[in-house]
This record gives sequence, structure tokens and C-alpha cells, in this order.
Amino acid sequence: MIPVEAERPRALLAGASRRWVRLLPWAVAFVLCVALLPTTIVVLTADYGLNGGLASALAVAQAAPLLLAVVRPLHAWYVVFAADVAGALALLTVDFQERLLWPFPPMEIVGYVGLCLALGLRERRRTLLLVWLATAGANVGLGFVAPHGTGAKDLLLTILGGVALLLGGALRERYEVQRRLVEQETISEAERGRRTLLEERARIARELHDVVAHHMSVITVQADTAEYRLAALPPDVREEFTSIAATARESLGEMRRLLGVLRNEEAHGELVPQPGLAQIGQLVEATARTVGPVEFTPCDAEVPEAVGLSAYRIVQEALANVVRHAPGAATHVSLSVSRPADEQTDEQTDEQTDEQTDGQTDGQGDRRRDGRREGRGGERLTVLVVNDPPPEPPAGPLEVGGTGHGLVGMRERVRLVGGTLDVGPLPDGGFRVAAQIPLTEEDLT
Repeated sequence: MIPVEAERPRALLAGASRRWVRLLPWAVAFVLCVALLPTTIVVLTADYGLNGGLASALAVAQAAPLLLAVVRPLHAWYVVFAADVAGALALLTVDFQERLLWPFPPMEIVGYVGLCLALGLRERRRTLLLVWLATAGANVGLGFVAPHGTGAKDLLLTILGGVALLLGGALRERYEVQRRLVEQETISEAERGRRTLLEERARIARELHDVVAHHMSVITVQADTAEYRLAALPPDVREEFTSIAATARESLGEMRRLLGVLRNEEAHGELVPQPGLAQIGQLVEATARTVGPVEFTPCDAEVPEAVGLSAYRIVQEALANVVRHAPGAATHVSLSVSRPADEQTDEQTDEQTDEQTDGQTDGQGDRRRDGRREGRGGERLTVLVVNDPPPEPPAGPLEVGGTGHGLVGMRERVRLVGGTLDVGPLPDGGFRVAAQIPLTEEDLT
């Protein structure tokens, strides 16, 4: 078997967002180590009368591992626990005053309590329980060889160590619960956004079904009636038209089955024609009667049904946002067909050339102009909805439980027809929605 490299342990509180919190365990461990190391040597030699060399070795073994406890508290506990028990046994070899604590002097208790707090922040309940049982067992076992009898103060290490383990474990579990809640909220938010996107795509697909079904129905009717409308069709051509009609009918059936998959229990079939550019004026009038002044600049251009439907839905969602977030604000809705700047320049150049050569190549100029009109290459429908800031800032949105589908639906509709969408607040406090939708299939591909 290939050995798996152990994951590098992280320091205590390494996941904290604030830098000073991440550095806090290192600072506490450093302070304890620097303070306890000389203190332990002085107390063991001066008060307890222990040999200086042995006291120094015990002080290093009891204080230095506290720095390791920031990263590996359990490994540090092995060393400190063994050093504390060895120190208690070493003190049995000297004669010290009865008033002094034994088996664990005060500086050992301070370091051990800090170590237990680090253990509580890192290890699981089972490990913490075993650590406390080992501490209590050593404390009780040393009590049988106490030089001056036993008392309640001799169990101070067991009591304070247990409190530190309990406190550290409670803090760790609380942190884990909060972390899992944050992760769950993040996952829920991502799932909610994904579900919203899928719902909008399904809704757009249901609406576009009617547009595509209309074209497929026209193809079917034209193919079925070709032999009656066109005289003297060869047999192979009639067979071709019959095959086209059958394929179109089969495609319609497949589309209906696909639509059944996209529909859910709450989605009902729409029995009215899908709206387009011609219905945007009615939408604007209805909004103006409800919330406030709406200025509308229409566009009489003929556009594909999918483009008209997308433009209508974009204006509908934009006006709905005005109603929710800026009631009473003056709103401007405009539709226009534009070309890229380079094509407009080329067209102006062609017109100037036609005027200069008028009379000589008049027919060719007319053909060029007719080709530009028929091709409509690069033409785009621009949908612009801009609202001013509301007269009085609302205390909150009128729809507290909004679905949040508006901008998602706009982006999906524009992406579907190969356009671009630009939305965002204005410096004066208003809001702007601008979409550009190509009018030709070449732009869609």
C-alpha cells in the first residue's frame, strides 16, 4: 500500500477571519513559556530545595511544549503530563515545607490548565475524557505517597484541568455548529440561485415553444398543400414535400413532449398569443396608471418573434422592479434599432458614392441599398429602461417575499438570443436597464 501523507496540522484558531485572533494562541503560548520557565526553576530550587540541574530539566519539559500545543496539543500533553508526574516523584526526594503544594506546584498547574484549554479547542470528547481520567488517576495515585498527608488542595490540578477541558470543548463545539450553519447557508443560497436559474430557463423554454411551434406549423401546412398550390410537380418533389411535412409533424410532437417535461404542477398552459413589441405600449400605459409617469419611445420595426418576446419580458421585469423599489419615480422606456458604428460609416460612404455616380450607375446603387435593407446585417434592437430616484425613499420593498427572478430572467433571455445586458444603479439614485438584441440569425450564431 502507498502511504498517505498526513495532512499538515493547523494552528488553533487558524480559521478565524481576524488576524489578531489567529495570532492569539501563539501569543498566549509564548507568554506562558517565557513566564513559567524561569519561575519553575526558581521555585523548585529556592522553595522546594530541588537540585538546580534537575529543576532546569523539569522546567524545560513542562514549559517548552506549550509552544507545540498551538499546533499539536495532544503531543504536547504527553510530554507535559509525563514531566509533571516525574516532577512530583522528584519532589519526594527532598524535604520541603508542608505549606507548599504537592504533587503539582502552582506554576505547573498554570501551564497544565492552559494546555487543557488548547486540548479542548482541538480534540474530541472521547480524547478529552481520557485526558481528564489520566489526570485524575495520577493525582489520586500520587496522593497515596504524599509526604504530608492529603487534602482538597491536592486535587486542584484535576479540578481546574477538568474545567479547562470542559470550557475548551464547549467553545470548539460552538464554533463547529456555527461553521456548519454558515456552510449550510452557503449551500442553500447556491442551490436557491441554481433553482431560480433553472425555473427561469424552463419558463423561457415554455414561452419560446409557442413561437417555434408556430413556425413548424407553417412548414407543415406549406409542405402538405404544395402539391395543390403548385402545378405539375414531379413525383420525387411531391415525395420530398410529404417527407418534410411528416418530419415537421413529428418535431411538433417531440416539442410537446419536451414541454410536458418542462412544466410543473404550478405551471398552466397559456392560451393567449405571446406578446411582442406591439404590446409594450399597453404594458407601459398600465404601469403609468398604477405608479407614475412613464415616457415611452416606440419602435415600429419588424423583428423576429423571439426577439419581440424577449424585449417585452425585459421591459416587463424592469417596470416591475420600478414598482417594487422606486414607486412614483419618473421612468423612460425606449425601443430603437441601431447598427454598429462601422456599418453606419460604410452605409454613409456608400450613399455618398451613389450620389456622386448618380445617373451612371443608378441601378447598381439601388441594388446595393435594397441588399442592405434585406440583409439587416448587424442590426440590433436596443431596449432601454431608465428610472429616476423615487420622490420619497420607501421604507422597504413593496414585495418583501420577492422571488428575485427579475435580473436572472433578463440575463437568460438576452443570452438566449445572443444579446448583451447592462444593468446597474445611476449616480443620482436611479436605475438603468439596457439590452441589445441582434435581429438576424447570423448574429445569433
